[in-house]
Amino acid sequence: MLILRGAPALSQFRTQKLLNEGKKIVENLGGLYAEYVHFADLNQDLSSAGREVLDKLLTYGSRKEVRETKGAFLLVTPRQGTISPWSSKATDIAHNCGLSEINRLERGVSWYCQDSQGRDLDADAVSKLLPLLQDRMVESVFADLQEAEVLFQQQEPAQLTSVDILSGGRD
Repeated sequence: MLILRGAPALSQFRTQKLLNEGKKIVENLGGLYAEYVHFADLNQDLSSAGREVLDKLLTYGSRKEVRETKGAFLLVTPRQGTISPWSSKATDIAHNCGLSEINRLERGVSWYCQDSQGRDLDADAVSKLLPLLQDRMVESVFADLQEAEVLFQQQEPAQLTSVDILSGGRD
């Protein structure tokens, strides 16, 4: 799996709005920063030309400079076992650009949370902030970038079983 940093995920306005909401939950919340991170499931290594094409494809959104990342880290991705709409479209675009080495692309958001003293926010405070940072119905949270490898795991479908409800009646 290839991991590539992306642009900041939120505008300054949205970051400030989220920070204000977060301070209602965690009083000593001092800073939030979110940036996109891209994951590429490869069937072979990319050539230098292929890597250059991929880097250009994944340069989008805000043109703001990426900041130094400080604070308690958590990674929010689409739920394991699903393929996001972003992934489907990005993978199609990569294939149309000749990047046949890519099986699938996926995107997540890296969050960095600091307290008012500039230190890493403690685990209890981060867990209180989770409802603001992720949708638990469609997203997963990881503590490390390498844990995102599970996004690309494929499982065999379970054996199909049928239940005859018509011949048995209400019983």
